[in-house]
Amino acid sequence: MSLIRNFTLSALLILVSCQGGAQGDNPAPTPEDTGKTAYAKAFTTSTGGQMMKESQIKLGRPEDAHSYKVGLSGETFQSVDGFGMAITHATCFNLLKMSSEKRNAFLKEVFSREEGIGSSLIRICIGGSDFSMDEYTWCDWEGIDNFAVHSLDEGYLFPILDEIFKINPKVKIIASPWSCPKWMKMSEDGKKDYDSWTGGRLDPDHYQDYAIYFVKWIQAMEQRGYPIYAVTLQNEPLNRGNSMSLYMPWQDQRDFIKQAVGPAFRKAGLKTKILLFDHNYNYDNISSQADYPLHIFEDSEASQYVSGSAWHNYGGSVTTLDKIHSRFPEKEIYFTEASIGTWNYTYGTRLIEDFRDIFLGTLSRHGKGVTLWNLMLDDQRKPYRPGGCSTCFGAVTISSSGYDSITRSSQYYDVAQCSKVLQPGAVRMGTSGFETAGLTYLWFKNPDGTNAVLILNESSADVLVNFVTDNVNVPCRIPPKAIQSVIWEDKAL
Repeated sequence: MSLIRNFTLSALLILVSCQGGAQGDNPAPTPEDTGKTAYAKAFTTSTGGQMMKESQIKLGRPEDAHSYKVGLSGETFQSVDGFGMAITHATCFNLLKMSSEKRNAFLKEVFSREEGIGSSLIRICIGGSDFSMDEYTWCDWEGIDNFAVHSLDEGYLFPILDEIFKINPKVKIIASPWSCPKWMKMSEDGKKDYDSWTGGRLDPDHYQDYAIYFVKWIQAMEQRGYPIYAVTLQNEPLNRGNSMSLYMPWQDQRDFIKQAVGPAFRKAGLKTKILLFDHNYNYDNISSQADYPLHIFEDSEASQYVSGSAWHNYGGSVTTLDKIHSRFPEKEIYFTEASIGTWNYTYGTRLIEDFRDIFLGTLSRHGKGVTLWNLMLDDQRKPYRPGGCSTCFGAVTISSSGYDSITRSSQYYDVAQCSKVLQPGAVRMGTSGFETAGLTYLWFKNPDGTNAVLILNESSADVLVNFVTDNVNVPCRIPPKAIQSVIWEDKAL
């Protein structure tokens, strides 16, 4: 299996035939040559060994598609910001161990639209996390006047962000804290002077301090050239046990928003979005916290400051998003974290199931973007903090001897299949037509006018499907247990 090195069109055209195949004696026709030959570009990743395999599909006339047809219904849905992975200290540590030439080549592969997959969305930590080089915030000495840029971010995060933004200045950042400064914490029963990075609650006496902290952090990042597109107010607010954590039930988050952080953002003129929750679909089975973001959306005083909600999949089902959107369709939805590791990883299973549930599952429920967890860990799953996740894998794994050999996981290819054909601002389009067991697809219109489809075939045989517009027919054959992403220019032949 070859690793993707270059997505430039090969001189050798690989034609994708749609005659015959698993769907029996009603094959998709081969379009006749009208003198104007045009092609769609396809990328395919399968459990059988194809990894972002690039090919071409000869476009036909609309009337050539006699069967297996999918067309546009005329409906339009959400626009999409993008897809990507988290740039943690662990990721930065490993990237900085690489030679500058190999690091730059890898970052171009990930973030360049021209030379790579074009990832356009990343998640970073506000202060430390379970994958940082230490537990810290930007204000560890009591008093908000002691706020200052932390040396660990200057040493690890900023150099990598500099390289990423040089490659793709339009990358969007979603940022999340794992804990407030310790001096802002209290115990869950209200006792002051809670001296632990793990657990505790935000003391209401420090709501204003913490709101100023967020404002100062965003302003400092933007002054350094890193615009912050969105923040969540607490990573996994119902997780008391992470190495850095803070218990923030919906009541606390609601009050913090309307009493402090919302007005502070508005006063400072920040355009950064506030996203709620940032945790699991099942609310960690805490009955009092069920429907967490809905309670805050229902409070008009708090909701006015909030753009939407963010989600993880370590518990529950993506169908939770159906209720969220139906109740508050104007609020945005983002998927912000999923990890792979020793507890759940086989390449084929994760490739297909994560693409179905995280990517197509979120996008089909009005989601605007997906970020996964660490972009890069080493072959010992390091570095990580004591008490953090010692069993997690990165989206890519780098060898700890030499830091020059990279293995890409299913997460990498799931992100690649979406990022390669969907531009930031792509709009999801309604469809009607052919359906069959194991086939899922979503159709998008890119800002430059190109069309793109994401296709998943979970069946054990090839599936044929024709995507038809007023101008062209795009006849696609998707191998078994595979993802195919297709992009084309919709001009009459």
